[in-house]
Amino acid sequence: MFDSIDQTIAALAAEDYVADVGLATSLFLSMRMGKALFLEGEPGVGKTEVAKVTSRILGAPLIRLQCYEGLDVNHALYEWNYARQLLEIQGRRNDSASPASSAGGVFTEEFLIRRPLLQAIDAGRERSPVLLIDELDRADEEFESFLLELLSDFQVTIPEIGTITAKHRPIVFITSNRTREVHDALKRRCIYHWIEYPALATELEIVRRKVHGASAQLAVQVVHFVQSLRSEELFKRPGVAETLDWAEALTHLGARALDEAVVSASLGLLLKYQDDVESVRGPVARRLVEQALSTSNG
Repeated sequence: MFDSIDQTIAALAAEDYVADVGLATSLFLSMRMGKALFLEGEPGVGKTEVAKVTSRILGAPLIRLQCYEGLDVNHALYEWNYARQLLEIQGRRNDSASPASSAGGVFTEEFLIRRPLLQAIDAGRERSPVLLIDELDRADEEFESFLLELLSDFQVTIPEIGTITAKHRPIVFITSNRTREVHDALKRRCIYHWIEYPALATELEIVRRKVHGASAQLAVQVVHFVQSLRSEELFKRPGVAETLDWAEALTHLGARALDEAVVSASLGLLLKYQDDVESVRGPVARRLVEQALSTSNG
């Protein structure tokens, strides 16, 4: 449990996550109030990392549910291990000493496959886990409705077993890249925070913490370049994750400073669509490199 907003910022920084006051406040309040933290923002700005870092700070297990189109309750909550059940029934039929030869007794916890949501509310846990529901906007609205019910009571009823209720409620993080709007009813049960692209000084601090092989000069130039690149007309702007990948790649290439050749050769680390790469390569890259060099030298 975080004691204050300043302590929250410090705890995140100790794990090399640079958070602003707004994010730290939202995280602090979500922990104190027992509410899920709903994080939205562009891809690569550090939404998922907040849950991972919080898990490390608290020493709590991280349970991650990666959402996707078509995700249903069975894949998110539980399934029966039908193969094992069939083997059990067959074994009973072949065992003359066994009085049971039917399906009776195979719908027990022994044959239950616990998916992330059921793992998170397991009554046998001795402490609260961190539950990360990642990229909820990729899932269907039907799954959203189920999640709404689960987050209200942190319990679920399995017809063959009964009701399972969390002894220690999970610490819940929900992320969305906003490819579609998530229903207001779900957001009302959460503390909401939008993570922006970081300011230049913040992104530079992130690069310095994460990419130890980059020279001070290169780190400054990389961040200036990426910050300017985000102002261009692109299908997908690079996130902080791309900045870190690019900075690391440049160190592997032995670059001590940016130049047009090394930038053009490595644009695939920053841009993930060919149209974006082609639009930047050439005059635009040359201009952005010159700006980064002049700014860093100034």
